[in-house]
Amino acid sequence: METTAARPAPPRVLTVAGSDSGGGAGIQADLKTMLALGTHGMSVVAAVTAQNSLGVQGYWELPAEAVRAQFRSVVDDIGIQAAKTGMLASAELVETVAGLLDGLTEPVVVDPVGVSKHGDSLLAQEALDSVRTKLLPVATVATPNLDEVAQLTGVRVTDEAGLREAAAAVLSYGPRWALIKGGHLAGGAEGGAGAEAVDLLTDGHEEHWLRASRYDNRHTHGTGCTLASALAAELARGLTVPEAARSAKEYVTGAIAAGFPLGAGLGPVDHGWRLREGRGGAV
Repeated sequence: METTAARPAPPRVLTVAGSDSGGGAGIQADLKTMLALGTHGMSVVAAVTAQNSLGVQGYWELPAEAVRAQFRSVVDDIGIQAAKTGMLASAELVETVAGLLDGLTEPVVVDPVGVSKHGDSLLAQEALDSVRTKLLPVATVATPNLDEVAQLTGVRVTDEAGLREAAAAVLSYGPRWALIKGGHLAGGAEGGAGAEAVDLLTDGHEEHWLRASRYDNRHTHGTGCTLASALAAELARGLTVPEAARSAKEYVTGAIAAGFPLGAGLGPVDHGWRLREGRGGAV
């Protein structure tokens, strides 16, 4: 009988988020991204959605006790090198998760999910203050898009220069870094091919402007989840925040370029684009 040496475990990343039944966003997108980048993804399901390419037809929160039990089960036995949050739905779940994350020494990426790609609300209005005062302070990096910036801070960005004001407003709630995604700027997500997609990463002192080509592809479901998960995966592999952000930006840009139609509405980004090109993440 042949024996082989046990392969060491890859870096481990935990996502705490909602399930997307259509497979394009949420925990499903997180786990696909983590696999594509050479890490082992694990999950804490905070909510279950019924959604497809046309929108979100409904969602149901899990009890806080179930979320807490899932988290402790994974962290206390397997351990993690990074964590990422997504849809948390309610103030109770936001505060439960923030309390759990506050005890970690590993990097935490907070994607403050408020609405779906289709405009459906995924966060109760009364939970916004809990995100500001409980969740953002435990984040190593917060990754809001411009709609989420407006929802959380009241700052409305209309041009590239406004990304600085948005970042300052988000940083005032306590995350160490803010990655403000400028994909919804005019000339941006709806600007067609040829324009740049510009994000700003800053800790209030140093700035990193992340620029990439923009693709004229309407199938972009899951971009926010994918970027945050890619960032968490790269942090788990030991990259610095600026290095991880640049790598995550490159990965999600390729996933957007390869996005494909699914159902009658918006299709997802392609999480496996690198695997087909033979460019899987190093372990």
